[in-house]
Amino acid sequence: MSVVQIAAFRGAVRCVRPEHGPIGLELTGRSADAGGETLTLAFPGSAPADLPAVLEDAVVERLGAARFRLGSGARSWDIAASAVHAHRDVGSGFYRAIPPRRAPFVRRLLLRTALTIAGSRLGLAVVRALRR
Repeated sequence: MSVVQIAAFRGAVRCVRPEHGPIGLELTGRSADAGGETLTLAFPGSAPADLPAVLEDAVVERLGAARFRLGSGARSWDIAASAVHAHRDVGSGFYRAIPPRRAPFVRRLLLRTALTIAGSRLGLAVVRALRR
């Protein structure tokens, strides 16, 4: 069976072993692709005992039906897991693609009026009189 790259991380990757539930290892970091979104991989199964809490520039590859390899620099660890669950946070790219909503007309009119009043001598006198 061929080796398939599942994910590549850029920079620090946090390795967490959740105490409860079926997830044995969770990797969280920035993806190495152009978007650089936050990427989380969750493996149901057991995590390697000698895995550090933080890795640098990690790569995850599928070796077979229930085997994965986690590599970082010259070190690598085998993970026995039936699957891998991936979550990529694409919110920043999504909101960059959507133009911001324009303020409603009444709000724009109210703010323009308030600034006009505050910018004139008569308006400042009215504001001072109202504060007393």
